[in-house]
Amino acid sequence: MATKSIDNMLLATPVNLTNAVAHPHIKITEDENGLQYIEVDNPSATAKIALQGAHIMHWQPKKEKHPVLWLSDHARYVKGRSIRGGVPICWPWFGAHPTDSSLCPHGFARVIPWQLIDADSTYSGATRIALQMIQTPEADRQLSYPYVLTLMLTIGRRLKIDLATTNKAAHPFMIGEAFHTYFHISDIEKIRITGLQECLYADKVRQYERHVEHGLLKFGGEFDRVYLNHSADCIIHDAGFDRLIRVSKSGSNTTVVWTPGAEKAHAMGDMGEGDEWRKMVCVESANAMENSVVINPNRTHNFSAEYNVETL
Repeated sequence: MATKSIDNMLLATPVNLTNAVAHPHIKITEDENGLQYIEVDNPSATAKIALQGAHIMHWQPKKEKHPVLWLSDHARYVKGRSIRGGVPICWPWFGAHPTDSSLCPHGFARVIPWQLIDADSTYSGATRIALQMIQTPEADRQLSYPYVLTLMLTIGRRLKIDLATTNKAAHPFMIGEAFHTYFHISDIEKIRITGLQECLYADKVRQYERHVEHGLLKFGGEFDRVYLNHSADCIIHDAGFDRLIRVSKSGSNTTVVWTPGAEKAHAMGDMGEGDEWRKMVCVESANAMENSVVINPNRTHNFSAEYNVETL
């Protein structure tokens, strides 16, 4: 796909950005806090992406009654803060920084501005959007060696997310990464997740105790497990919404499954009121812990996930 660089993205008005891309299925909007968004409306689906963090906030195929992604009613839309819900990008580390606890958990990619560099359509009518992270002084402070981070989104009946990390340094470096995807569900106790049987996991609720998963996943309270050496599909079975959500991935050897439970959700401040947390589950495609990735000089690591909704 040919790219068209948009200069001075942060200073451009929404109208100028829309004209620069000139795509019939997208428009750029801006909120009262100065955050800009890409809104997609094509024959197959609608979507919304925040340029801060290249954060997919909404995706819903038009045949679906319910959004596929969960977004908190109490999400905070401010510069420098991650939005609660959707698909936050965790990069270049997952969880706490390995050596400096003062740095942002899950890395800085989700709170740094990105620029829209191209948009076009596929033969099937899906919308493709290319974004590149802007290497701000704040980003350079946390990762001093040169790199290029790009994201390609394909938005249609399926949602595909492709993240590419290119090492521009003269030495190898290691990254952790994840799509921290919040899926919208009918109720946490009504869903089941398959595809993780016989997989080794680290249980973060129990000080990273390691066990092997023997059955399908069911949920009650807090659940936070990192499944290692896992590259297969996961399926969310949602009887309440009468649908399956299939999570496929490539270039990923870790899957994380998380739900906060009532106590943690109420303490977080941006998870919404009451039982809103019961309407979400995170199934995260990742490379974390011993599955972190080493990228050699002048090489690119590609990491992708695809979401597809099927009738139960």
